[in-house]
Amino acid sequence: MLRQRSGRIINITSVAGLTGNPGQTNYAASKAGIVGFTKALAKELAPRNVTVNAVAPGFIDTDMTQVLPDAQRQAVLQQIPAARFGTRKTLRRVCSFFLPRVRSILLGRLFG
Repeated sequence: MLRQRSGRIINITSVAGLTGNPGQTNYAASKAGIVGFTKALAKELAPRNVTVNAVAPGFIDTDMTQVLPDAQRQAVLQQIPAARFGTRKTLRRVCSFFLPRVRSILLGRLFG
């Protein structure tokens, strides 16, 4: 990307990096680190026409989240206005938003 002076980097973080979750200090801290990394790297690579942004989804239905107790999953679900968990497919669609050249002015943004 640096040699061709063009590219897109999309980091995946989590809303836990913005809000924190009890019992997940290490997870929340690592995700918050990705937010800071994204903002700093965006400034560093912008002169070379490489954009860096991040997506911070909420609860995504994955192998990691499927092992949670049903009561915990239901408690999370009640806090989601759309009343459904995200999927890998919806996350891919959000990431694809950053790809067109017209989005090249978006730098260091966090979409959650």
